[in-house]
Formats: sequence, C-alpha cells, structure tokens
Amino acid sequence: MIHIQSLTLFTILNLYFKFIFNRKPTTMKSIKVELKWAIIFTIMSMLWIMLEKLTGLHDENIEQHPIYTNMYAIPAIIIFILALKDKKKNFFQGHASYKHLFISGLILSLMIALLAPLSTYVSVEFITPEYFDNAIKMSVEQNMMEQIEAEEYFNTSNYMFQNLMFAPIMGIVTTLVVSIFLRSKSK
Repeated sequence: MIHIQSLTLFTILNLYFKFIFNRKPTTMKSIKVELKWAIIFTIMSMLWIMLEKLTGLHDENIEQHPIYTNMYAIPAIIIFILALKDKKKNFFQGHASYKHLFISGLILSLMIALLAPLSTYVSVEFITPEYFDNAIKMSVEQNMMEQIEAEEYFNTSNYMFQNLMFAPIMGIVTTLVVSIFLRSKSK
C-alpha cells in the first residue's frame, strides 16, 4: 500500500505522467524550467506582501487591502506567461502544442501550490506579523465579522490552507488560457 505522506514530488509526477498521459516518467531536467519559475513565483509572492506592508495595506490603510491585493494577479499571470514561454523556447525548441504547455502549466501550478504554505508562513510570521491582528480589528470594527469569525478567518493555518487550495485552481485557469496563445500553430 502506498502512503501519500511518503511520496516525493518526483514520485507523484512520475505516476501522473505514466498513468494519466501514458508518457515517460519525468526527470529533473524535464521539470527544471517549472521548478525555476515556481521559485521565482514564490519570491514574487513574498515581495508582493512586502509591498503591501510598505504601502500601509496591512495597518493604516488596511480597509483598502481587499481592493489592492487583487492586483497581485497581474505579476502572477506575467510569471505564468514567462514560464510557459521559457518552457516552449528552451525545452521544446520553440515548438510546443497546447497539450505540452498545459502539462507544463499543471506541473508549475503543483510546484507553486507545494511552496505556497511556506511562503505564506514566512509572510505572516516574519514579514508582516501584525497583519492578522489588524485585519481582525478592522473586520470587527466595521461590523464585517464577529470577533470569533474574524479570528477563525485571519490566522496562519487558514491562510496556508487557502493558498494551498487557491494556487492550483488559479494556476490551472491561467494555464488553460495562456496555453491557447502560446501554442505553436499547426502547419
């Protein structure tokens, strides 16, 4: 019996390729581009949190946080575009089908999702540890939530879980669209 906890990322990807796509198992070389861009994406995410903190969106301007935090999608999508362009150019020698790019985007999304809890933890525990207290206070003062609801929502474990779930969903949606535009045209 296989225990999920004992599976490594490479084992999961090998099983994924072998059984779902009936392809050769992955090697480190075949996912090097996705790993590089997953790390870049994670660094960008933490830099974004720093920018939010520096602009006061985690304290004196926290009521504006829900509006401006959505702009995070812009650099996130740009990174997906750059990652898939990189994969097409440097791994597929400039010719990649929709399926190739979609699989690459799925792998990238999985890697980002696996790194998301770590970046969330670093962000809320070290970059902006006062954010949750400020968000709870603002939510209660503006009658958006009761104290208990706000405390259940604004905490490290809930944010880690949300990012773990949100990252692959947004990654897949982005991949579906970006792959259409970046695929090589049939002759």
